[in-house]
Amino acid sequence: MSLLNEYIQKEQQLKQLQEDLQRLEGDQRLKSELEFKAKLEALMTEFGKRPGDVIALLDPASEQRSVKTTASGNARRKRRLKIYKNPKTGEVIETRGGNHKGLRSWKDEHGDEAVESWLVRMED
Repeated sequence: MSLLNEYIQKEQQLKQLQEDLQRLEGDQRLKSELEFKAKLEALMTEFGKRPGDVIALLDPASEQRSVKTTASGNARRKRRLKIYKNPKTGEVIETRGGNHKGLRSWKDEHGDEAVESWLVRMED
Protein backbone atom coordinates (compact mmCIF):
# COMPACT_ATOMS: atom_id res chain seq x y z
CA MET A 1 0.00 0.00 0.00
CA SER A 2 1.39 3.40 -0.92
CA LEU A 3 1.99 6.01 1.71
CA LEU A 4 -0.72 8.23 0.23
CA ASN A 5 -3.30 5.43 0.34
CA GLU A 6 -2.35 4.69 3.94
CA TYR A 7 -2.71 8.39 4.82
CA ILE A 8 -6.16 8.60 3.20
CA GLN A 9 -7.29 5.44 4.97
CA LYS A 10 -6.07 6.72 8.36
CA GLU A 11 -7.75 10.08 7.73
CA GLN A 12 -11.07 8.32 7.05
CA GLN A 13 -10.67 6.21 10.20
CA LEU A 14 -9.95 9.36 12.21
CA LYS A 15 -13.06 11.07 10.81
CA GLN A 16 -15.18 8.02 11.70
CA LEU A 17 -13.74 7.90 15.23
CA GLN A 18 -14.43 11.61 15.72
CA GLU A 19 -18.04 11.10 14.64
CA ASP A 20 -18.39 8.16 17.05
CA LEU A 21 -16.89 10.23 19.86
CA GLN A 22 -19.29 13.12 19.23
CA ARG A 23 -22.23 10.70 19.24
CA LEU A 24 -21.07 9.22 22.55
CA GLU A 25 -20.54 12.65 24.11
CA GLY A 26 -24.19 13.44 23.45
CA ASP A 27 -25.41 10.17 25.00
CA GLN A 28 -27.13 10.75 28.34
CA ARG A 29 -26.15 7.30 29.63
CA LEU A 30 -22.45 8.17 29.22
CA LYS A 31 -22.94 11.46 31.03
CA SER A 32 -24.65 9.62 33.88
CA GLU A 33 -21.85 7.03 34.13
CA LEU A 34 -19.14 9.72 34.08
CA GLU A 35 -20.95 11.61 36.85
CA PHE A 36 -21.22 8.41 38.92
CA LYS A 37 -17.53 7.66 38.42
CA ALA A 38 -16.50 11.17 39.46
CA LYS A 39 -18.67 11.07 42.59
CA LEU A 40 -17.40 7.59 43.49
CA GLU A 41 -13.76 8.65 43.09
CA ALA A 42 -14.39 11.74 45.23
CA LEU A 43 -16.00 9.58 47.92
CA MET A 44 -13.12 7.10 47.83
CA THR A 45 -10.63 9.96 48.19
CA GLU A 46 -12.60 11.46 51.06
CA PHE A 47 -12.48 8.19 53.01
CA GLY A 48 -9.00 7.11 51.87
CA LYS A 49 -10.18 3.96 50.12
CA ARG A 50 -8.81 2.16 47.07
CA PRO A 51 -10.89 0.42 44.35
CA GLY A 52 -9.94 -2.97 45.80
CA ASP A 53 -11.30 -1.92 49.20
CA VAL A 54 -14.64 -0.94 47.66
CA ILE A 55 -14.87 -4.21 45.71
CA ALA A 56 -14.11 -6.23 48.86
CA LEU A 57 -16.76 -4.28 50.74
CA LEU A 58 -19.47 -4.67 48.08
CA ASP A 59 -18.60 -8.22 46.97
CA PRO A 60 -16.79 -10.19 49.71
CA ALA A 61 -16.92 -13.34 47.57
CA SER A 62 -14.66 -11.74 44.94
CA GLU A 63 -11.63 -12.16 47.18
CA GLN A 64 -12.39 -15.85 47.66
CA ARG A 65 -12.73 -16.37 43.90
CA SER A 66 -9.33 -14.80 43.24
CA VAL A 67 -7.69 -16.94 45.93
CA LYS A 68 -9.19 -20.13 44.44
CA THR A 69 -7.68 -19.56 41.02
CA THR A 70 -4.14 -19.17 42.34
CA ALA A 71 -4.45 -21.96 44.92
CA SER A 72 -5.74 -24.52 42.41
CA GLY A 73 -2.26 -25.26 41.06
CA ASN A 74 -2.32 -22.77 38.19
CA ALA A 75 0.13 -20.52 40.01
CA ARG A 76 2.95 -21.42 37.63
CA ARG A 77 3.60 -18.70 35.13
CA LYS A 78 3.14 -19.58 31.47
CA ARG A 79 6.40 -19.75 29.52
CA ARG A 80 7.13 -17.13 26.90
CA LEU A 81 6.64 -18.07 23.26
CA LYS A 82 9.93 -18.03 21.37
CA ILE A 83 9.89 -17.69 17.61
CA TYR A 84 12.95 -18.84 15.66
CA LYS A 85 13.53 -18.46 11.92
CA ASN A 86 16.15 -20.46 10.08
CA PRO A 87 17.89 -17.96 7.78
CA LYS A 88 18.96 -20.70 5.36
CA THR A 89 15.59 -22.39 4.80
CA GLY A 90 13.17 -19.71 6.01
CA GLU A 91 11.47 -22.30 8.24
CA VAL A 92 9.85 -20.89 11.40
CA ILE A 93 9.53 -22.68 14.75
CA GLU A 94 7.35 -21.40 17.59
CA THR A 95 7.93 -23.04 20.97
CA ARG A 96 7.41 -22.43 24.67
CA GLY A 97 10.13 -24.87 25.71
CA GLY A 98 13.55 -25.99 24.56
CA ASN A 99 12.46 -29.56 23.90
CA HIS A 100 10.87 -28.94 20.48
CA LYS A 101 11.87 -31.71 18.05
CA GLY A 102 12.69 -29.36 15.17
CA LEU A 103 14.54 -26.90 17.38
CA ARG A 104 16.52 -29.74 18.93
CA SER A 105 17.56 -30.97 15.45
CA TRP A 106 18.63 -27.45 14.46
CA LYS A 107 20.76 -27.17 17.59
CA ASP A 108 22.34 -30.57 16.93
CA GLU A 109 23.12 -29.59 13.34
CA HIS A 110 24.14 -25.92 13.73
CA GLY A 111 24.99 -25.54 17.42
CA ASP A 112 23.19 -23.87 20.32
CA GLU A 113 24.68 -20.39 19.85
CA ALA A 114 23.88 -20.24 16.14
CA VAL A 115 20.27 -21.31 16.67
CA GLU A 116 19.77 -18.89 19.59
CA SER A 117 20.94 -16.10 17.26
CA TRP A 118 18.00 -17.01 14.99
CA LEU A 119 15.54 -15.94 17.70
CA VAL A 120 13.20 -13.49 15.97
CA ARG A 121 11.06 -12.44 18.96
CA MET A 122 9.54 -13.51 22.26
CA GLU A 123 5.89 -13.12 23.24
CA ASP A 124 4.06 -13.61 26.51
